[in-house]
Amino acid sequence: MQTETTTNETPTQEKANLLGMTLTELETFFLELGEKKFRAAQVMKWMHHRCAASFEEMTDLSKQLREKLLKCAEIRPPKVVLEDISNDGTRKWVLEVGDGSHVEAVLIPAGGNRRTLCVSSQVGCSLDCSFCSTGKQGFQRNLTPAEIIGQVWVAQKSFGPRKDSSNRPVTNVVMMGMGEPLMNYQPVLAAMKIMLEDNGYGLSKRRVTLSTSGLVPQLDKLGDEIDVSLAISLHAPNDALRNQLVPVNRKYPIAELMAACQRYLKKCGDSREVTIEYTLMAGVNDQKEHAFQLGRLLKQLPCKINLIPFNPFPHSGYERPSRNQVMRFQSWLHEQGYSAPIRTTRGDDIDAACGQLVGRVKDKTKRSARYAEQRIPATQVEDSSFTAL
Repeated sequence: MQTETTTNETPTQEKANLLGMTLTELETFFLELGEKKFRAAQVMKWMHHRCAASFEEMTDLSKQLREKLLKCAEIRPPKVVLEDISNDGTRKWVLEVGDGSHVEAVLIPAGGNRRTLCVSSQVGCSLDCSFCSTGKQGFQRNLTPAEIIGQVWVAQKSFGPRKDSSNRPVTNVVMMGMGEPLMNYQPVLAAMKIMLEDNGYGLSKRRVTLSTSGLVPQLDKLGDEIDVSLAISLHAPNDALRNQLVPVNRKYPIAELMAACQRYLKKCGDSREVTIEYTLMAGVNDQKEHAFQLGRLLKQLPCKINLIPFNPFPHSGYERPSRNQVMRFQSWLHEQGYSAPIRTTRGDDIDAACGQLVGRVKDKTKRSARYAEQRIPATQVEDSSFTAL
């Protein structure tokens, strides 16, 4: 006769990762713990101002509260797999997120104390823009709020804790790393709220920039919820060419995108400009006709144009224009009254330049397999965190 056995074991409850919680979410968390709401601001400052990685460091919390938090919560940033520092001072981190995937973040120093962090929002990217190395890796999944803001936390911690409001290792954040931010809408929104929050990173809305390839419905929604700076990955002045370079244009053509930009600026309610990102590829989109088409297209949109000479990677099929051609393109835009700075290539020696970020991706789209069939070396597709594509 068999006897039924019972066990008193209960499933281990997963701890809440407080790193990715907004102030409102933290307040709710503490109220549900039976604690006062003000504890949320205390803990948030410890995490984001002082880069605390454990509750034991939070000396203004009672021992009883710290023990309570240890049982149900944690502070879990992405794991740093590799940190590279370029000859020009640019830093790149390869970060391991849940399930062993890798993403990359890049910190770019500029004049004075300005440091801009380029943050990833997805593991890989599903949009397959033809000139972007990340897109060739395919797509695995969206990042969580903790995995997104954790990139800021890692960069901040690498410089030590903030001593005062002027000590900002990260002065600007651009959502321009791996992935399309608006395809991971809610986690990106939560992370940007933490960036703006005084108890978080306290950044100005003009110093947090979201870059999108042009998902019009999500862009309209974004304008209703937050008014960070906006950058548009345009790269072509007409639909025929942009359909080839940025495939999402087939769903949301340029005219629709420009109208969405106008609506976004109107919601911001101040004298804001959209940054237009235009990657110049030799013989593709760098001719005089393209410059004047671009000028006519943007005539009604308050904007500045960032010119980005293409950063080559094997098998892309594109080449960087000569410096003379880049300067000519800039002068054609100047003739039409546009500000068009040329983005200086930074971090090229550590594969941290624009368009070169490539995590380790378990490709759901099977795109990396298709590129592998085109005889791209397997090491560049499957484990490209440490080799440049």
